[in-house]
Amino acid sequence: MTTQANENVTELASPDQQDANIGKLLIKAGKIKAEDSERILKLQDSDKLRFGEAAIKLGLVTEADIQQALSSQYKFAYLSPGEQNYSAELLVAYQPFTPQAESFRALRTQLKLRWFNASRKRLALIGSGPDSGCSFHAANLAVAFAQLGERTLLIDANLRDPRIHRIFNLGNHQGLTEILGGRVDHAPIAQISKLGSLSVLPAGPTPPNPGELLSRGTLQAVLSRLDEYFDVILIDTAPAIAYTDAQAIALAAGGALLVARQNRTRLNDLAAIKENLAVTGTEIAGVVLNRF
Repeated sequence: MTTQANENVTELASPDQQDANIGKLLIKAGKIKAEDSERILKLQDSDKLRFGEAAIKLGLVTEADIQQALSSQYKFAYLSPGEQNYSAELLVAYQPFTPQAESFRALRTQLKLRWFNASRKRLALIGSGPDSGCSFHAANLAVAFAQLGERTLLIDANLRDPRIHRIFNLGNHQGLTEILGGRVDHAPIAQISKLGSLSVLPAGPTPPNPGELLSRGTLQAVLSRLDEYFDVILIDTAPAIAYTDAQAIALAAGGALLVARQNRTRLNDLAAIKENLAVTGTEIAGVVLNRF
């Protein structure tokens, strides 16, 4: 049997081509000027260095600048410290090469294998109390999925004390409550362009009746429409021990991921949440132990 090579196969870039690409990316980012390239290339040739190593040796860029350029080259979105003024809680965005960020990528992998597919795109994150780290986990997990290229939507359905808009430095004058209340015709979704394919739907103004608003069939209808545009939909919720909101949201989402915080969350509270979810037939994707 004979085989024929595919002429459309993309060739791997040589080291010289990779260096040239990094140089262009550094110039585009304003880290170096075009005339700096001559100095870098001379040192690269004389000392047998890579382009980035030579640029660092000349004091023109930092290691962080090179990492950013490499990430851009491989379409891996992350941020330099302070960039965009998002919350430092976004470890996956600001510290992507740390063990903490890797733990979120490990969780992402497990959820892709065990939960998300073409017909199951939603997951509500539920914690027992305000110190469970539910918003923290929802935000970082959303960034991790977006870095993978998944069209990811993070919804703040914590209508009691919403935090997602603060984490991403967004306004909160419109959001989920406006949609559920029928006051807007379109979903006021913010695209977080610096973090790949990530979008955020803030909670919106706090209503006088969060529980009733979330328990109507409107939420299910909204999520069904959003399924058409996103691969992954993560939903942050209010503390499940204090309010019944999370139970209604998980039912509409079709599943829940429980978030427990080490030395804070009581096992009895987790058991109570699982029992309440079981009453509605909501499937639990797993339990995450938050050590941060």
